[in-house]
Amino acid sequence: MGLAMSTPVDEMDGPYKRRWAALGVLCISLLIIVMANTSLTVAAPDMVKDLGLGSSDLQWVIDGYTVPYAALMLILGAVGDKYSRRGALVLGLLVFGAASVAGSLVDSSAGVIAARAVMGIGAAMIMPATLSLLAATFPREVRAKAITIWTATAGLAIAVGPLVAGALLEDHGWASTFLINVPIAALGIIGALALVPPSKAAGVKSIDYVGGLLSVVWVGSLIYMIIEGPHFGWGAKAIAAAVIAGVGLVLFVLWELRHPHPVLDVRRFTKRAFAGSTMAVALFFLAVFGAFYYLTQHLQFVLGYSPLDTGLRMLPLAGAVFVGGALTAVLTPKVGMKVTVACGMTVGTVAIALLARVDASSTYDDFVLPLIILGLAIGLSLSPCTNAIMGSFPEDQLGVGGAVNSTSIEMGGSLGIAILGTVLAKTYSSNLGDAAAEAAAAGGPKLPEKALGVAQDSVGAGLAVAKEVGKQVAAGAAPKVGPEKAAVLGAQQAQSVVEAVHKSFADAVAHTSVVGAVVLGVGTVLVAFLLPGRKAQQAAPAPAEAGSEERVNEKV
Repeated sequence: MGLAMSTPVDEMDGPYKRRWAALGVLCISLLIIVMANTSLTVAAPDMVKDLGLGSSDLQWVIDGYTVPYAALMLILGAVGDKYSRRGALVLGLLVFGAASVAGSLVDSSAGVIAARAVMGIGAAMIMPATLSLLAATFPREVRAKAITIWTATAGLAIAVGPLVAGALLEDHGWASTFLINVPIAALGIIGALALVPPSKAAGVKSIDYVGGLLSVVWVGSLIYMIIEGPHFGWGAKAIAAAVIAGVGLVLFVLWELRHPHPVLDVRRFTKRAFAGSTMAVALFFLAVFGAFYYLTQHLQFVLGYSPLDTGLRMLPLAGAVFVGGALTAVLTPKVGMKVTVACGMTVGTVAIALLARVDASSTYDDFVLPLIILGLAIGLSLSPCTNAIMGSFPEDQLGVGGAVNSTSIEMGGSLGIAILGTVLAKTYSSNLGDAAAEAAAAGGPKLPEKALGVAQDSVGAGLAVAKEVGKQVAAGAAPKVGPEKAAVLGAQQAQSVVEAVHKSFADAVAHTSVVGAVVLGVGTVLVAFLLPGRKAQQAAPAPAEAGSEERVNEKV
């Protein structure tokens, strides 16, 4: 036996003996593509300073990764199924690592956005490959346990990303958050070749490239619209993207219904287990990513934690994900997927609802319990849904199954940041405007209109304005009262603005949490209605058997 694993799983006499080591490789590969987004939220302030990014530039530095990642997963998952799932994983890691190096070397917003887009292409190869290789390597009787570990890794990456980025930023620049991907990608490539057996679908004659292209068009346009509209206004670009997404989706569905071997059989969405699971994944990550978006800002800008301290304080969520995953392994066989998922989503709703208690006097202690409960909810909800989605596909479409699951995650996350981020921004802006008007009506100094407009843009901008206002007040008062008293007056004015910004943002977090809890609560009811009960699920035919029967009929 050479250095590279060469025997395909379907040619082995029994279950692959080193499958748990192979799972470790798949989890490492998953870790970096999730961390690539969560770590950037911590590195963003340094990038703004060094590259002079505007708000539009910064938004596309973050989301330039998301559009190709979400749009390409379905077609690249199908390509991996036909030619080589392990090949897709290795190539994806190579692309991801090379783009990370490029991202660390560029010195312009356009360069960083381009590098992030190429990283998104690599991630679109990696993500479906990790799930399809997992499903191909593990027998069905232990696959659920492996998927639980896979999903726990995704939850861990949400918290570990800011921690790793924060640690690097203590002594290094933002480029280090790109370079950290390189050794992990290299380890993943070596591990994939040495430990992950090659795998590809049997009997796939051709790929539905037209359906794949239509999926790229409608998913990419939809994600672009979700990003562009709420953040930059519903102008021509956002409206055009919405129209293209709608037309593309209709054409995609019509084409897939008529094609003999579609890239995705859309009839699967008529099955309650499949439809309910994809909806649960999307809705859950809508709430989780939205909450994560404003929690990290609150910890840094309101409570004043450094990037590293922020990452450390997100760790209770990561630990709770593993506990929730362990509970899933016990609960699901006893009470069924429907009860477990509904329970997990209900717990998640409670966690986000608890954040509605946040105010300007809240400390980190007020966030610990919601973080732990949210982590438990991730562990409880995601594993059974991912297992149900993957179990809905025959063995020759595992890459497509992984792509559907991952696209649901990405769409939900994008919607969460767009919807809850917009609610947060508008509420914060309104709150700060009201606070400034109240202060002026009470006889206090009036914040200049231009300064107020800048402060209303974001909590970070508000704190920067507070510092600048303090300097201006001190400079104006110095000739009249002397430098010492002027400095005190400036500090007092700056502090009053800081307090207004903190209170406005904390109240916005509370309001946004109410909205998030309502959305997830309504989604929980819908998912509970859609998911089949335990008896109905047990009576459903196995997709693998249906797929096998089709292949036998083709041979006959």
